Amino acid sequence: MRLQQLIYLEKVVEKGSINEAAKELFLTQPSLSNAIKELEQELNIQLLLRSKTGVSPTNEGREFLVYSRQILDQVNLLEEKYKHQGLRKQSFSVSAQHYAFVVHAFVELIRTVPNDDYRFTLRETETENIFDDLVQFKSELGILYLNSFNRKVMTKLFKEKDLTFTPLFDAHPHVFVSRSNPLTKKASLTLADLEDYPYLCYEQGETNSFYFAEEILSTWDRKKEIKVSDRATIFNLMVGLDGYTISSGIISSELNDDKIVAIPLEYEDTITIGWLKQKQRTLSPLALTYLKMLQAHIKQYGFSIYPQEE
Repeated sequence: MRLQQLIYLEKVVEKGSINEAAKELFLTQPSLSNAIKELEQELNIQLLLRSKTGVSPTNEGREFLVYSRQILDQVNLLEEKYKHQGLRKQSFSVSAQHYAFVVHAFVELIRTVPNDDYRFTLRETETENIFDDLVQFKSELGILYLNSFNRKVMTKLFKEKDLTFTPLFDAHPHVFVSRSNPLTKKASLTLADLEDYPYLCYEQGETNSFYFAEEILSTWDRKKEIKVSDRATIFNLMVGLDGYTISSGIISSELNDDKIVAIPLEYEDTITIGWLKQKQRTLSPLALTYLKMLQAHIKQYGFSIYPQEE
């Protein structure tokens, strides 16, 4: 096994195409393909699934990449230290369902980075994309929720995709509405109170499974329902149409959510919000720092944090 083979493999997986990877590496396609095949033969495992549309890592390939990238990271650190190339470009990516506290902690993390040379990515995205981003190494962390309805299905998916879920905190369902909504006159709300108001929820793409919904009660039949793709739109529709959505109850006034209020929903359920990672992956220092900031922000709203793994 050669270090160059590990670099080649990482580039192929990144591009999803041997041809495209060969162009960036200034190699011929046959040379690159042979280098990967030699690595597979040496290890006696299949690292890539090859098709007419491109390549993707096998389950064994994904696990191998976790260890391979740790080696490449150490090599980069050695080169930076002894070639005097300065600080390495810091990078961190997180994929999450649409939560303001995720964004707030992300902002706090970037503010602490002493180096101006960084590449951070925050993806507020559909639930299925969170899984894909983790499996394809696009993100280091994923953030989503479990409840009594989706827990069994989601836990099965975690196992199939070799991911681990660590709970952060439990919340009771709250209804998000604008401050001008007549529902704000009530201290708590029932499902009957919501019947005449437009229900706002996040679309979930082609899968559109009830189990992937970001809101509880996804199977409840509503008279008025509007699907949106981003948090800014959902807040605008709360204000403009007296719409509502159901979430954890955390609203971040620091991120311009001051026009929205959370009202407890009289419905017995527990929303457990937590984070995902690849089972074999060791979290980077930036990921660990981000999780601490996430926990600190959540505590500000009076929630108890689950004990976290080291």
